Amino acid sequence: MQNPSGHMLALEGIGKRFGKTEVLRDIDLTIGEGEFVCFLGPSGCGKSTLLRIIAGLEVQSDGRLFKQGTDISRLPAAARDVGILFQSYALFPNLSVADNVSYGLVNRRTPRAEIQRRVEELLTLVGLPGIGERLPGQLSGGQQQRIALARALAPSPRVLLLDEPLSALDAKVRVHLRQQIRQLQSALRLTTIMVTHDQEEALTMADRIVVMNHGVIEQIGTPEEIYQRPASRFVADFVGKMNFLPAVRTGAEEARVGDVRWTVPRTDAAEDGAGKDVTLGFRPEEICFRHVSEQQPNSHAVRVGDIEFLGATWRTALTCPALGDAALIADFSCADARTLGLHTGQELRVAIPPEHVHVFPGGVMR
Repeated sequence: MQNPSGHMLALEGIGKRFGKTEVLRDIDLTIGEGEFVCFLGPSGCGKSTLLRIIAGLEVQSDGRLFKQGTDISRLPAAARDVGILFQSYALFPNLSVADNVSYGLVNRRTPRAEIQRRVEELLTLVGLPGIGERLPGQLSGGQQQRIALARALAPSPRVLLLDEPLSALDAKVRVHLRQQIRQLQSALRLTTIMVTHDQEEALTMADRIVVMNHGVIEQIGTPEEIYQRPASRFVADFVGKMNFLPAVRTGAEEARVGDVRWTVPRTDAAEDGAGKDVTLGFRPEEICFRHVSEQQPNSHAVRVGDIEFLGATWRTALTCPALGDAALIADFSCADARTLGLHTGQELRVAIPPEHVHVFPGGVMR
């Protein structure tokens, strides 16, 4: 990748090793101006290390970083014009809210009147006007996080970096703050990168998601692309819920699960060869049950097992005798569950539309 123009950030061949341990490998990524990007992945996948490299808090072992076409690979953090918000709010407990927010401006020797104006502006922006004299200990966790966000925004950085900023908050506050952060980011057109292991946060907040695993990028795409067209079994399994079945390719649009023929989408030529082991994947909500006949593709008789109430849906375990009593997971809306009279032991006929079946090379992950 040759330092593309028109991007706020460009990462070229980034790698990182701690001693003999490789934590990042061959990371190529461009981030547009005003874009909100989430690094998503399990603990230990390298996402926070990558964020710290962008911030200048870690030095990459390989590769280069560009910001608006300028090589910043060896610039110190203070010279990179980025704001950082960590999981721990890191507010100074002995300083007032106003002094916490203005800390970076004071260090830059900003005139006092400008500091006061900026602090009042930011407190209003994050929905906490008039609390500048309070101490952090007098605020709730959600309020402290908003003050930490205001402090990160105070120097008007071109890039905002968020390292799991909501993970310490309870669920209701987390939902409120993620909406507020997204609204602020959109209004300010601020290039933002957020690290999270929470798929719901990534799906609801990001313009694009970078899914990482074992130090490499598995897939980059919009939330819809990541969810609806996962590029690998890992992405399909990590983002949302997915049923997996081991199968063998028997044709360009056909696979065999045990002794049962399935109709599947055509994939690229390398995976279409007969006799290849593949894994079929499909989402619980894609299992159809209305007016299903034996003639429909991928139609099976199933028996209802455990039923779990999830609020808007009922998650149901289905046993399929034709597939060797394979256990499938299906999601039913509350209205559909009532219409069916859904109960354990019930027998149904379901179908998985071929267009909603994903075909992954190789056997089922263990």
